[in-house]
Amino acid sequence: MVIVHVFVRVKQEAIEAFKDASRENARNSVLEPGVARFDVMQQNDTPERFLLVEVYRSEVATSQHKQTSHYGQWRDTVDSMMAEPRYSIRYTNVFPEDAAW
Repeated sequence: MVIVHVFVRVKQEAIEAFKDASRENARNSVLEPGVARFDVMQQNDTPERFLLVEVYRSEVATSQHKQTSHYGQWRDTVDSMMAEPRYSIRYTNVFPEDAAW
């Protein structure tokens, strides 16, 4: 498993549009065979901050995801909504060892 946390801060006026675009991307992402989970979360105390938790079945699946039309559409749509550049951190599952998301 490859787990990617994507940290996003959007402009205040773009919050709802970002949520709409991210929901659409997530709906399509979970249909990809290499995607085990795709969560979009909004921070409670700072609503312009979001966390995307993406869980892939393999490293190859992460590359395949970035080649999909829905990812490209999301990336292009939300680019102007960013209050600062988004960044990601990759993780490897430690426990449970046999997680089968």
